[in-house]
Amino acid sequence: MTEPTKPSCCSTSRSEADGNTVQHISMDSLLRKPQQSHNRNSTITDPREGMIYLPGGQFLMGTDDQEGFPQDGEGPVRPVTVNPFYVDPCTVTNAEFARFVQETGYKTESEQFGWSFVFHLFVSEETAAKVKHVVQRTPWWWNVEGADWAHPEGPDSSIKDRMDHPVIHISWNDAQAYCRWAGKRLLTEAEWEYAARGGLEQKRYPWGDLLKPGTEHMCNIWQGKFPDKNNKSDGYAGTAPVRSFQPNGFGLYNVAGNVWEWCQDWFNPTWHITGPSDNPKGPDKGTSRVMRGGSYLCHKSYCNRYRVAARSSNTPDSASGNMGFRCAADA
Repeated sequence: MTEPTKPSCCSTSRSEADGNTVQHISMDSLLRKPQQSHNRNSTITDPREGMIYLPGGQFLMGTDDQEGFPQDGEGPVRPVTVNPFYVDPCTVTNAEFARFVQETGYKTESEQFGWSFVFHLFVSEETAAKVKHVVQRTPWWWNVEGADWAHPEGPDSSIKDRMDHPVIHISWNDAQAYCRWAGKRLLTEAEWEYAARGGLEQKRYPWGDLLKPGTEHMCNIWQGKFPDKNNKSDGYAGTAPVRSFQPNGFGLYNVAGNVWEWCQDWFNPTWHITGPSDNPKGPDKGTSRVMRGGSYLCHKSYCNRYRVAARSSNTPDSASGNMGFRCAADA
């Protein structure tokens, strides 16, 4: 009998929120009209400035690695072609997202809902005393009122000393709104894996097959006994600055660990088996969107999804303390 896939310890969905009524929030209500209309970031003349040009081409996508999760649709290994595109070297930072909010008056879905998911070890005693709900399947996720991108651990927290860290508590819808303002877009799942591999073929990680070559930490993931003890031997308990660790062969930082990255595609575990191999963009419809890269909470003993071929997903309105995004642009 095949062992069922463990849920991703690194994410949870608003649909799983215990005791909360999840109302529908339209995109129109999320994006308030600012004093001046901004279709794109007014401070940048070319949205591709600072981005990395990737020539595209054919690569081997997916994995048949025994450490993988076949139920997630990681395999089979197949040749896939992507067109040339631009990609940001880093995920969007708190500083960049703050500038977007300042220009547009945007309110994230976590702000609109009034709460978001926070990892239990990060909640202060004062805030913990007010927590009423946790997620049953993943009880390390607490529904914290007042948690959002600017208050990552709840209303008594701040990003003041984390402006170069990835913005978190970002839903897929939030990421889309930012991309429209910046004149960019999210990566397709195929583009993401092509970029994350950094020119290496069928390696487990963006740097090779060994997690810690020469005992060196290459990414921000969990060390210790999940979910109660993190030894922080990589230097971080939560998010790390976006330019931490060595970039991959294409110059991308933190494509393994740190924060989950939203992709454009709807998620389906089997669509790719018969879907197109030339610049695929995923299914036409679905209930959840693809996330890639894993996060600082991933650990081999439970959720080994910081491998470059690993996949996960979440509903477009979901957000948590380890979900962010990276931008792309057409060549």
